[in-house]
Parts: sequence; C-alpha cells; structure tokens
Amino acid sequence: MKLFTLKKGALIFIAVLAAFASLTGGICGKAAEARAAYTPTIVIDAGHGGVDAGVYGVKTKAKESDINLAIAIYLKGYFADAGFNAVMTRKTQAGLYGLPVRGFKKRDMQKRRQIIEDCDADMVISIHQNSASQRSRRGSQIYYNPDNLAGKSLAENIKNSIDCMNELVREADVLAGDYYMLECTSNPSVIVECGFLTNAEDDQLLNTEEYRKSIAYAIFRGAIAYLA
Repeated sequence: MKLFTLKKGALIFIAVLAAFASLTGGICGKAAEARAAYTPTIVIDAGHGGVDAGVYGVKTKAKESDINLAIAIYLKGYFADAGFNAVMTRKTQAGLYGLPVRGFKKRDMQKRRQIIEDCDADMVISIHQNSASQRSRRGSQIYYNPDNLAGKSLAENIKNSIDCMNELVREADVLAGDYYMLECTSNPSVIVECGFLTNAEDDQLLNTEEYRKSIAYAIFRGAIAYLA
C-alpha cells in the first residue's frame, strides 16, 4: 500500500508540522523546506449533487447534497489552512455526470474516481448524511473498506474525534462497508455519515452553520490524529 511504503515517513512528519503550523501560525527554517518538499493530497468528496439530492431532512426538507457540500467546503478549508493539498470532487450544487440522462449515477461515480486517481490521493473522505426507517436513530457513522487496514484506522480516529464534540448526540459507529467510493484508491478512504436526516434533532443540527463547522473540524482533527 503506497501510503505505508514510500510516503509513510513524509506524511507523518508533514502532518505533525501542519498541525503545529495551524497552532503557531507558521514554520521556519529547515522545517519549512521539508514541508514544501512534499504536500499530501486529501480528496474531499461531497456526496450526491444535481438531480441526485440524496436524503431530504424530515423537518427542514433540506437536501442531503447541499448539506454534504457545505460540510465538505469547511473541511477543505481546515486542510488547506494546515498546508495540505485539499481537492474537492464536487465544488458546486451540480453533479458530475453531465446530462441527467440514463446512466447518470454511474457516470457521476466514475468521475469522482477519476479525480481521486488523477490527483494520486493520499486520503479520501466522502461526506454523506444518513437515513433510517426508525426516526429515533441519530448520530454519525463512519464506513471503511474491510480490506484496507489503514482505512479502518482512519475511521477509528475520526470516530474518536467526533465522540469528543461538545455537541455529541451519541457515540459514532465504525462500520465495514462495500461501497464504490471506498474502492477508488489503495490509500485510506472513509465515508462519514454525519447524521440522520430522518431524525428531527439531527436534521435541525445539520442545518446550522455552527454544527456543520464543528463536525467538519472533528473530521479534520481525526484525520490529523491518524496521520500523526
């Protein structure tokens, strides 16, 4: 696995420097030169988009795709401010499929995979919202590829970070999943279901700017903990 062969030492060193820089406001001397030598690429995927709205909020009727994008934008900002190369698969409310004709969902997913492969992603974080027939279900779930131990470790670090949120509604779950977005790279990738839009309380929370920023920062903090 690439992350744990050629790039392990560089990623750990740069992750620590990036975290330190975000606290101190900068890096000087040889440390700055080392950080400039290699910048890890984090791909942030905002799920759904365009005619594929995903789930709708049970109370707010807000589109999952819009919530995903808002959280993804905050997450990209945290990574970029810490010195990482942050790439978004979807930057607008539109999907990535071209015309919304037959087969658009497959084209959309293939385009996301192409972006991940073209930028040689060191890590992939896909942002989604959840749904359930039981409207009492709430909280976050993080999925990883069961064949990727690094992805499981990333998921566990993000779980631990989300569990430390001041707004925690319940501890997050870490689950193995067989999903297309988890198979687009041999490097660690996760799907973060930030909450259940079928739950009225989660729906309200996820439609506030403060909570979106908070959970985006928790995801970022978990990723940094994994790298460091």
